Amino acid sequence: GSSGGAAAALVAGMSTLATGSDGGGSIRIPASFSGVFGIKPSQGRVPRYGGYGRPAANQFSQSGPMSRTVRDAALLLQVLAGPDSRDPTSMREQPPDFMADLDAGVRGWRLAWSADLGYAPVDPEVVRITGEAARLFETLGATVEEPTLAIEDPFPAFWDIFATAAYTSYGHLLDDHRDSLTDYGLRSLEHGAYLSGADLNRAQLRVDQLRRQMEDFFDGCDLLLTPTMAVPAFPIEQRPSVIGGREVEPFWGYLPFTFPINMTGQTAASVPCGFSAEGMPIGLHIIGPRGAEARVLKASAAFEQARPWSDKRPPVS
Repeated sequence: GSSGGAAAALVAGMSTLATGSDGGGSIRIPASFSGVFGIKPSQGRVPRYGGYGRPAANQFSQSGPMSRTVRDAALLLQVLAGPDSRDPTSMREQPPDFMADLDAGVRGWRLAWSADLGYAPVDPEVVRITGEAARLFETLGATVEEPTLAIEDPFPAFWDIFATAAYTSYGHLLDDHRDSLTDYGLRSLEHGAYLSGADLNRAQLRVDQLRRQMEDFFDGCDLLLTPTMAVPAFPIEQRPSVIGGREVEPFWGYLPFTFPINMTGQTAASVPCGFSAEGMPIGLHIIGPRGAEARVLKASAAFEQARPWSDKRPPVS
């Protein structure tokens, strides 16, 4: 994720607070892979004047806090959040007090758990560890159910919109700096170059449909729990092509849970919940309705109190 350096600095003890920019998971991806806490606020909760994108906006991007503890992240979010008339997407209302009742717990809450959102290949070890973490909320007084949540893979629509914005802003690099682009950057720009207005319109329709599906889903529960990532962290430039016995696209197959929440504009956090057999951190994804950052933070704080993680540090040479 594009905030990977921030997460690495946090877990190594080089900093106490960090900000990340999450356009498809780039707060939650490195938080999960590094074993720290990160929350993507609802779209518009943190204004992005000056980083909105010129001449085209990344419609899915939202900045937010990363930290080693939930309380630190709540404090930083309080500073970052609020309306800004210079950002046309900024929420107009003042944010709630994210620190208030942070330790109130989740007793009586209705939580939903989905191991795959109905479409995603996931590593069995990740499913087991995150599933056990989800069930921990039952010991804290919440109910955890597994309702049927079948989402049609939304990545094609996400990719069309993301790549169109990238090409609009940076397509000129294909002419003069193609050899300097990363493989991911080159692929984004080339895809955006060949999309039509009709392609973009169809993708926007899919976004609207997904938003409504998720809004309706939250009528029946307070929060949705999933794995944050489909796999534990892997070596650089060794993206997995097979996950859970199924072939995936190496560029994005490992992150099926993060980008849909960028599309819906909802809020979501990643909390450290365990380690793989190789010692790699694994994150639990806590997703809330739009505007429910305080709810996500309270659930994250309850989980942290039951299973603290801030004392776990990697060896640093």
